[in-house]
Amino acid sequence: MKTLFATKLILLFAIASAAVFVRTAYADVIMDWNAKGDAIAAERQVPPAQQSRAMSMLHIAMFEAVNAIERRYAPYKLSLSADHSTSKEAAAATAAYEILLSIYPDQRNVLDTALAASLSGIPETDGKAKGIALGKEAANGVIALRESDGTNAQENYRPFTRPGVYVPTLIPLFSAIGASKPWAMTSGSQFRPGPPPALDSETWTRDVNEIREIGGRTSTVRTAEQTAIGRFWFLVGPRTYNPIVRQAATAKNMDVVDCARLFALASIAGNDAVIAVFDAKYHYNFWRPITAIRNADITQNAATPREESWLPLGDTPMHPEYPCAHCITSAAISTVLRNIVGDEFGEFSLTSPTAPGVVRKWTRLQDYSAEVANARIYSGFHYRFSTAVGKDMGMKIGELTVATQLRGQEASADPKP
Repeated sequence: MKTLFATKLILLFAIASAAVFVRTAYADVIMDWNAKGDAIAAERQVPPAQQSRAMSMLHIAMFEAVNAIERRYAPYKLSLSADHSTSKEAAAATAAYEILLSIYPDQRNVLDTALAASLSGIPETDGKAKGIALGKEAANGVIALRESDGTNAQENYRPFTRPGVYVPTLIPLFSAIGASKPWAMTSGSQFRPGPPPALDSETWTRDVNEIREIGGRTSTVRTAEQTAIGRFWFLVGPRTYNPIVRQAATAKNMDVVDCARLFALASIAGNDAVIAVFDAKYHYNFWRPITAIRNADITQNAATPREESWLPLGDTPMHPEYPCAHCITSAAISTVLRNIVGDEFGEFSLTSPTAPGVVRKWTRLQDYSAEVANARIYSGFHYRFSTAVGKDMGMKIGELTVATQLRGQEASADPKP
């Protein structure tokens, strides 16, 4: 009897272990293609706004494909249907492949290899064929949704000058992104904040003096760790948060549908945050610290001294200051993750190509978001008030995304707020 009981116990353990393996393997397809999208963007040096759009399309297509098989959550926009024999892994991989191929056609060989690897472990059944067809359908649907989303608009920033007077000739980036079509927001201006503080206000005086002291290239008050943090966050775009989302999904041992949903929600919030911040940046066209500090004498504020040769720790990004873009995206992602997996899911970490050998670690999402905000002050790029406004916008976008998108079928039957 004991031998029979032991045999049954071993058999049950083996079945459970196999179930966990399948669950993990299926979820891995989402994270593998997320990492592939990041790698292509890094190699090609894709700007953050364009990569945010690409990753949103990638993850919404994968979500629409795998969710169509179970209908666990409300779809984003597509009305797809599939039976339960359809391979989720084949559907997700094919959807990802088709999206990335449409955006990076010159990467066909790399993508062909990646797709073959994703599909190689799936038995040659009718379910695999159905999954491939479903993935193509999902990708084509998402591509059609974004065909005229405004992201191809030419830069239209007009340099300010007087006839005959030289101004720097580099044109600022992303001037048209704020007018592009968002995923969850009604428009790029939905969460546009109020204006930055007046140049004679206490807030302005405090914050410009703070960044002049701590954000300067030759600062004597910034610590070695603060300098490392500032340089670490020169990294931009979805590569600043995708690895964290991957770690959250792994920590929660998510299956393919839940993993696809998590990445889709994060990507929606991240892309909408980019649209919202550039709407605000170009609406207010507020000056960066390097401009303000070198021109402090024209503000008629005696409490903000001019420093004629002041430089920030790094090279100032080529777009207006207000509000902080890193802050809005990190807060949006943090808010989505807090809602889906909780604020604490174990230790998570990130590396950065702009700070080789440095590994930043956190145990709470709010600490990660706070570090991003402080880093932009240490680097000499953003005033403290701008980081606070950016974080507030990001939290609102994250909450809107979770409240209105890809909800459970029971919840989605209710009117959206």
